[in-house]
Amino acid sequence: MNTALIRFLFAGLLLVGLAACVLPRVQHYNDTMQTSILNGSDAIMADGYRLPVSTWSPPGEPQAVILALHGFNDYRNAFREPAAYFAAHGIMTVAYDQRGFGATDQHGVWPAQDRLQQDAVTVAKLLCKQYPQLPLFVLGESMGGAVLIDALNGSRPDCVAGTILVAPAVWGWQTMPWWQALTLRIAAHVLPAMTLTGEGLDIQPSDNIEMLRALARDPLVIKATRIDALYGITNLMTAAFSNSSGLTPPVLLLYGEHDEIIPPAAFCHMSIPGMDPDAPAWQTALYPDGYHMLLRDLQAQVVLRDIVAWVGDQQVTLPSGHDGVSASAGLQRLCTDA
Repeated sequence: MNTALIRFLFAGLLLVGLAACVLPRVQHYNDTMQTSILNGSDAIMADGYRLPVSTWSPPGEPQAVILALHGFNDYRNAFREPAAYFAAHGIMTVAYDQRGFGATDQHGVWPAQDRLQQDAVTVAKLLCKQYPQLPLFVLGESMGGAVLIDALNGSRPDCVAGTILVAPAVWGWQTMPWWQALTLRIAAHVLPAMTLTGEGLDIQPSDNIEMLRALARDPLVIKATRIDALYGITNLMTAAFSNSSGLTPPVLLLYGEHDEIIPPAAFCHMSIPGMDPDAPAWQTALYPDGYHMLLRDLQAQVVLRDIVAWVGDQQVTLPSGHDGVSASAGLQRLCTDA
């Protein structure tokens, strides 16, 4: 297809979009404010919105708490197996369904971006109040990582001991191909309720095929995504890409070289303190055999062992050996052509 024809097609789409423009849908909220609470099964936010919560506790007294935020179209159950590993090593894990996902109201409809961020900070503070004697670490997987980057940018609660970013979603407008960005912008304002399944894209999020099949059978995992939700998460990722340098250390950043969801071009061009020798360092681990779903890949235990070690000591050399010199060499190799 020649360039002139491509331009003609996009011009036609643009004209149609301008003629039939509608706003992407965002969740509606109750304006009534109340005191946020955290009970055994739910976190109730100030606007009354209920976030279902799961807690996995160790058999003895916990030594630390991890607040875990799931990825796009997933929900709190994403951490069931990682949390079992953490519990065996004395770490309690708390995870909640983010707005629009899992068992929350307005399932599948994108929430206001600031609400996602406020929820993360609110639940973290509630956990700090509930477990004042324990260090709290916040962990974000994919979209959860983007939420944490934006929520904690320059203003991390004092009670949070560190941040763990697992394949953070930073594929924003800045690194998206122009034709893809233009198509998404137009579609979100013309056909916002249209859903896409991702079938036929030939993208492999993990090498754990049995786990992927289980997700396909899980009714709480979103299979068909509204276009305006894709537009919403792209805005979230755009902010995360820009705000990453403002995240206060200690930070543990984890990425797999086989990640086909967050492309190397996005990961390599985000601002990662530590690449600059004069900037406060993050600790970065790059897993040669890792995919996007690092905590549930076949080599997940390698990643989980690293997280447990880092929670115990933020200055530790990771057991996998995939940080430090290894990560620097890997990043140079991965990012040369990104």
